[in-house]
Amino acid sequence: MSKNKKPKRYLFEEVLDFLKHNDSKTFNYKQLGAAMEINSDAERLQLIEALEGLKQQGFVIEKETGKYQIKETKNYVTGTIDFTSQGTAFVVFSESEQDIFIPAKRSKDAFQGDLVKVNILSKRQGRRKEGEVVEVIKRAKTEFVGTIKINPKFAFVIPDSNKIHVDFFIRSTDLKGALDGQKVQIRFKEWKAGDQNPTAMVTEVFGFPGQHKTEMNAIMAEYGLPEHFPDAVEYEAKKLPTEITAAEVEKRRDFREITTFTIDPIDAKDFDDALSIQKLDNGLWEIGVHIADVTHYLKTGTVLDKEAVNRATSVYLVDRVIPMLPEVLSNFVCSLRPKEEKYCFSAVFHLDDDAQIKDQWFGKTIIYSDRRFSYEDVQVIIETGEGEYKDEIMVLDRLAKKLRHERQRKGSIFFDKAEVKFHLDEEGNPVGVFFKTQKDAHKLIEDFMLLANKKVAEFIGGKTEVNSQKSHSKKKGPEDPKHVCVYRVHDVPSDEKMQELSGFAARFGHQMNVANRQNVAQSINKLLVDVKNKKEQSMIELLAVRSMPKAIYTTKNIGHYGLGFDYYTHFTSPIRRYPDVLVHRLLEARLNGKTFSNKEDLELLCKHSSDMERTAAEAERASVKYKQVEFMKDRIGETFDGVISGVTEWGIYVEIVENRCEGMVKSRDLKGDHFMYDEDNYRYIGRNTNKIYGLGDPVKIIVLEADLVKKQLTYTFADMEEKGTEKKVLFKDHKRRRGR
Repeated sequence: MSKNKKPKRYLFEEVLDFLKHNDSKTFNYKQLGAAMEINSDAERLQLIEALEGLKQQGFVIEKETGKYQIKETKNYVTGTIDFTSQGTAFVVFSESEQDIFIPAKRSKDAFQGDLVKVNILSKRQGRRKEGEVVEVIKRAKTEFVGTIKINPKFAFVIPDSNKIHVDFFIRSTDLKGALDGQKVQIRFKEWKAGDQNPTAMVTEVFGFPGQHKTEMNAIMAEYGLPEHFPDAVEYEAKKLPTEITAAEVEKRRDFREITTFTIDPIDAKDFDDALSIQKLDNGLWEIGVHIADVTHYLKTGTVLDKEAVNRATSVYLVDRVIPMLPEVLSNFVCSLRPKEEKYCFSAVFHLDDDAQIKDQWFGKTIIYSDRRFSYEDVQVIIETGEGEYKDEIMVLDRLAKKLRHERQRKGSIFFDKAEVKFHLDEEGNPVGVFFKTQKDAHKLIEDFMLLANKKVAEFIGGKTEVNSQKSHSKKKGPEDPKHVCVYRVHDVPSDEKMQELSGFAARFGHQMNVANRQNVAQSINKLLVDVKNKKEQSMIELLAVRSMPKAIYTTKNIGHYGLGFDYYTHFTSPIRRYPDVLVHRLLEARLNGKTFSNKEDLELLCKHSSDMERTAAEAERASVKYKQVEFMKDRIGETFDGVISGVTEWGIYVEIVENRCEGMVKSRDLKGDHFMYDEDNYRYIGRNTNKIYGLGDPVKIIVLEADLVKKQLTYTFADMEEKGTEKKVLFKDHKRRRGR
């Protein structure tokens, strides 16, 4: 055989593989030969024979004379690619189908979140489906953030995200003044077939890593969060007519003489909601849930509205708020500030002393807030029974607790995990940590907001009839109950997830009943109560949350499992959530017997809002993680009490008790024994000592490293360091004795 001649079978596979990876194109034998680096006449002849053979066997088709293309098969699917930190990936293509595993070398030129076309490979017995990316259909994003490394003639940018698995090549003409080691934003240009790295250009230079301004701006850029509103948006917001007019007041139900107040965080500036309360002559309590009437100012199709759609949500980073609406609206015109008249959209309920609803009404109102309370103010009143508006606060608290008890009885799940917050100095440096926990004051507001959201959803969705307080309705609602609504839905957790949670809880002596939906909810609530102040609390709370599907916005109502509601929406925060704006418009249309929008358009807005909500949550977590690392950077070498919060094959996660800062003890750094990873039981076991490091175990750790660039904390176990030191001393003594 000639040294240039390839085995026929090998050439068949090579040609087939090339055509599979270029399935949308046709090639003649000359183009194929050039692409496959076939240079000799003998190999070209073999190539022609191989193409004819593949054609006869049905693997390729001859689209035109002498032009060949891979034959389309049913093994191709389209989905979103989700990379792991190891470079492998999964493609999600159907809610009802198993994800497709993509090996690291078969992801082609895809980036995290891209819409891709995948060829499903043969599935081996007992194994998951595997596939290969054959085409990127749509890029999820083209701008990335990373650290630049500059060489004399070119540069590379190493992405911050561990889900971007390649570095970007930067030509020396595309540096935009960046210096070696700085953090930059880049724009993807191309990734040519055969190139090892994609090419990009620098679009913005943030500064050197580890500085507050650099890192926070980089987080905003990484998640596509805008720093400012466009000038046209600010201009339109400032020229809105904002005065209260007699003509508009005439159209609204007047609550200005009824006791009304807001209850919000102490540092809040945008007040979405207020509560009013009065005792009626019939003995019932009239409770008004008054929500800022954002849609009175935010009109469909305006520049202002389009910007709100794009943003879809306000984002709360650790040191700033990135609002959905310009400040003139969010903090002033729409905000229900004390001692000011404000337009509202309200849900008004008549409740008896057992918090049973006897009547309800929805409509446009005008209010006057008598007092701005913080949660802390109200908590003091609830605990002491003393303070301004104490009688009203105590009644609201009592009714809220009745509503809460009824929700729990009907299957609502109560998660009560503390949030980590930071005290920052003027430069944005973290100087202290505190935990935001839910007390009765928070729950009071939450219970009435949940009531309003639930009842508005039922009303728009057609479960309940039009307003019963007819004297306050300007028009009768439509007779057809099948009116489109934007729902906030939460699906039932999978049996597999519940079995995993139940099995893990059983290791700590907690029994769960996961036989049916009602039992699961009650069992989770009991579990969350039982683990309070126990070593396993943090991990079980986290696993319980992770066992739940993510809540989303949609026009297709499946109910809200976590709350135990058949109908639920978001009506109460239109200053910071666009779905609430949509619900206000839908409710107004329903009350006026009109149709606001078609279901298809609303569903697209729901999908966008859900996506932006996830992006906001990821950005918020990234900012908190950065501040945790920054807070710990001056504590290198210090020892802390911790709890093992996660166990993986690459290491053990530990959360420090006093500040909730989570770091990792890397598996390769486990000392004093050969530790084996026990995946089924979430633990490491020492082969010789039987020492166990398991999920939920209390431990002492020493802080080894605080990497501000990677936003990672590295710990070691204190007992390992002590043993390591002891062994080193003994070894030195042994050498000294031998020397004698």
